[in-house]
Amino acid sequence: MCANTQTQVFSRDTVIRRIIVSRTNEISFRAIEGGQSPARILVVNDVEETRDVLEKLLTSDGYRVDAARGEEDAVLRAKRELPALILVSLGGPEEGWVASAARIRNGAELGASPPIVLFGAEGIPEGTEVQIDTNIYLTSPDNFDQLRRFLRRLLDRAASV
Repeated sequence: MCANTQTQVFSRDTVIRRIIVSRTNEISFRAIEGGQSPARILVVNDVEETRDVLEKLLTSDGYRVDAARGEEDAVLRAKRELPALILVSLGGPEEGWVASAARIRNGAELGASPPIVLFGAEGIPEGTEVQIDTNIYLTSPDNFDQLRRFLRRLLDRAASV
């Protein structure tokens, strides 16, 4: 990396739009191998269009996807479906996202798992993945491929425990 490289910070919606655009130019791959049951991912997003796109993209990768509009909806769905991973992107400051993730985990009585990924954060450089608590991660992917690789690593790690 060059010393004069500048880090650009994008809004959550800009990051999500860039991921969607990058996805239209790539070939989908299956997230499931060897006949394993597909992992269930709960997508929590307060913007219907983004929620729908994430659901379609993850479904095309072979995941079973549930979508929730917000925190309360996520608690109900997580209790019912027991997802392998929860992907959260909500409006407001990122500090509130962490509290939201904890309330979803506690409200659904999920214990220490599944991993919760807080996605599209404006406060961290694009392409960054940070563990911020036990099994809670903050990420600002620069494309859908990066997000899907991160989710796959977390799901693989959770399955091996």
